[in-house]
Amino acid sequence: MRLGLTLGYSGPQIELPMEMVLEADRLGYHSVWTSEAYGSDAITPLAWIGAQTKQIKLGAGIMQMPARTPAMTAMTAITLDQLSRGRFLLGLGLSGPQVAEGWHGEAYGKPLVKTREYVHIVREIFKRERPLSFKGQHYTVPYDGEDATGLGKPLKSIIHGRADLPIYLASIGPKNVALTAEIADGWLPIFFSPSTYDTVYKPMVEEGFAAAGGGKSIEQFDIAPSVTVVISDDLESARNAVKPQLALYIGGMGAKGKNFYNDLARRYGYEEAAETIQDLYLAGKKVEAINAVPDALVDDVALVGSVERIRDRLSLWRESPITTLNVTCFDVATLRTMAELVL
Repeated sequence: MRLGLTLGYSGPQIELPMEMVLEADRLGYHSVWTSEAYGSDAITPLAWIGAQTKQIKLGAGIMQMPARTPAMTAMTAITLDQLSRGRFLLGLGLSGPQVAEGWHGEAYGKPLVKTREYVHIVREIFKRERPLSFKGQHYTVPYDGEDATGLGKPLKSIIHGRADLPIYLASIGPKNVALTAEIADGWLPIFFSPSTYDTVYKPMVEEGFAAAGGGKSIEQFDIAPSVTVVISDDLESARNAVKPQLALYIGGMGAKGKNFYNDLARRYGYEEAAETIQDLYLAGKKVEAINAVPDALVDDVALVGSVERIRDRLSLWRESPITTLNVTCFDVATLRTMAELVL
């Protein structure tokens, strides 16, 4: 199992924890991952980081598909990959309807179809075997709508990309996870629970491998979850540091009946808690929602407590089929401790 470093979203002013990134590069961390919501983008920080690091891979975790055409994503990926001498990892995701439609002004559409078409187009651009031509439900290239000029023609990328540039997908729902295993090189799950992999995730992943054919298996697939790490001898305090994020996602990221993270908590067996957290959060009772997050759920998806406790609980992660453990932490000391425990 190798280590990655996940960086958080920007606040009003973006600040990159370069001391932590440079130390991760020195320690032999596999990758560093940026993110985007409706603040800073994922790529500009990676370019900044790539110029100051030597070996760590540069992961977009994730570039939002509604924000860019497939061609723009491919152009960006190839450019940064070449400038970093082959260090770029392309992570993609649809985000949610609130961001796709409320921020980017794009229809959320049919997630499975849209993702399949998007990834196909990006791969075709990477391969550069022929001028790009595609007609699907969501994307048509060249564009031939009623308002088209008729002057568009198939083009081939001027810049030569790697045909095998890795594509990761961020997915949660059963059908999306299966699609990820089918068409992607890696998977970026959030709130991953290694203890429930066999019952919750394995059937989805195996379904995707079967659909891909060609003998695709876990050996050719990078499962790279993000895990929050809080080291403290005060276990209650460590758990409490994680609960606000869980409450935000389970309770507030989506509407009633349309919250992917709430659905995920239910699949983990926390149906009653998920309902309570959401009801409280949507009612504006955020503190009560945070307090309603079960300790057991924190332990399922995060690494918290003393160094000895984290060392013991890492066995659950090692026994699962994950390949890359993407650490979310808040200080260099924790970064170093994880390197000592894992690398």
